Amino acid sequence: MIRVKRLYRYMLRSYVPLLLMTFFICLFIVLMQFLWRYIDDLVGKGLSIDVIGELFFYAALTMVPMALPLAILLASLMIFGNLGEKFELTAMKASGISLLKVMSPLIILISFIAVGAFFFQNNVLPVAQTKMWTLLYSMRQKSPELEIPQGVFYTQIPGYNFYVESKDRDSGTLFNMMIYDVSRGFDNARVILADSGHLKSADDKAHLFLQLYNGEQFENLRENGAYSQSSQPYRSENFDLKEILLAFDANFTRMDEAGMRNQYVGKNMTQLQATIDSVGLRVDSIGAVYAKEIKERPYINVTPVSTVRSLNGKAAVQEVRIPYPAASVRSYNIDSLFYADLHRTRNYLTGAIRRVQTIKQEYEFRSFVMEEDRATIRRHGIEMHRKFTLSFACLVFFFIGAPLGAIIRKGGIGTPLVISVLLFIFYYIIDNTGFKFARDGKTAVWEGVWLSSFVLLPLGVFLTYKAMRDSAVLNGDAYKNFFRRLRGLQRRELELKQYAMEDVTPARAMASLRPMLDACNEVKEQWDALPFYRKAFYTIWRFKPFDMLAERMNSLIDLLAN
Repeated sequence: MIRVKRLYRYMLRSYVPLLLMTFFICLFIVLMQFLWRYIDDLVGKGLSIDVIGELFFYAALTMVPMALPLAILLASLMIFGNLGEKFELTAMKASGISLLKVMSPLIILISFIAVGAFFFQNNVLPVAQTKMWTLLYSMRQKSPELEIPQGVFYTQIPGYNFYVESKDRDSGTLFNMMIYDVSRGFDNARVILADSGHLKSADDKAHLFLQLYNGEQFENLRENGAYSQSSQPYRSENFDLKEILLAFDANFTRMDEAGMRNQYVGKNMTQLQATIDSVGLRVDSIGAVYAKEIKERPYINVTPVSTVRSLNGKAAVQEVRIPYPAASVRSYNIDSLFYADLHRTRNYLTGAIRRVQTIKQEYEFRSFVMEEDRATIRRHGIEMHRKFTLSFACLVFFFIGAPLGAIIRKGGIGTPLVISVLLFIFYYIIDNTGFKFARDGKTAVWEGVWLSSFVLLPLGVFLTYKAMRDSAVLNGDAYKNFFRRLRGLQRRELELKQYAMEDVTPARAMASLRPMLDACNEVKEQWDALPFYRKAFYTIWRFKPFDMLAERMNSLIDLLAN
């Protein structure tokens, strides 16, 4: 039986509930962001609760790659910040337990989470994305719920614009109605005015039944085609009751998932690699055909070099020039062609320009077709690399959050939340930038996808190194002193003394200051005599006369402090 040390059990009991809490909080936040992004596609469609719940379930699975790294970062910051704030981490170090040993059970836990994240990205996420996007596109195509507002034009019924001045919500009666029927085109529009009416959905939910009372209808007759524009007749009709059947599909029809499953979002690694290989083979073969055509295409009766295989017993490839038949080869005097007749010269130039433009447009069209295939390869390559980036991001964010929490020693949720959000925004911006570069082909696919991980990895290594050596990484005075040393400035703090242990007479003080002043002038002359590049070098690396002068100044301050 494997026995787990008490310290390891304590770390796991403290970290796992906190990780679950932060994960669901982060997942809720990103899910609300998804809701606000697609709120227009959901509201007013009359969708049932089970359909909306199914969409949110698949959307939550899709948002896991964004919420999991942020949750690991926030939980690591909080747990080690609490340990540092309560001096539990100090007690562990005083007992001879290093920070890496304290982190070891959590490192193993995060490693298992990283492995699980890979299988989630490869097996679960493609199915969830396929179902989520299929549901979302199905909801976008569904007709909105029938709810005609008052005082504005309602355009959600295809081919009709409704205007209702007022309505009775109890009986459903619409008053002072104006209807523009453009279902047959704007040239054959029909205008209907009615004092009141009722609009309700048919039993099949594929039509609307409209009843109008006490109205008038205006309709032009342009569709007959027998009248000119200036003498266009129209037809007017008065009615007491008019019934109209409108086509309006209010049913929710789920799209087929096969189309979305063939996209990059619905494929695992094996399917992505198969698509990349097949499309890449097609691009290479088409590119070889185009290259051969360009190489062997004759221009101005001059045949370029063609490759033929030698039949001298060896399978070697030789380049042999194959000229046109002698009868078709003609010699031209360019000057006589271009300067003999101005009209002929213009025809030659016009024909040459037209031919060049035709060839250019042909190859531009071919390049556009091949660019679509290259974009498909890049998009599938990005999706395949992303199967690994989530696992790596979990490890990187843990090695940023755990040592950073041990350094700042602030528990609770306030300070860790602010730091986590700032770091994650920084990560998200870099990740989106790399994704766009890879998608547009400005960089290699692996460079763009792994850019954010490569940028944050040195930060995690640096923070872990500093936390293991108890370095004051976030100490502001340390950075101020460092920049002062770069500028050649020093600051000395003097404490107020109640008793002077040694009296200094003014004559002795002046005698001590005179050599110091001479030394300062001498060092100043040496510094002014240095060239510019050496001054720039000594700005970073200390100038030895300055160090000697600082030692004499410290001795003088100790003498005159009394």
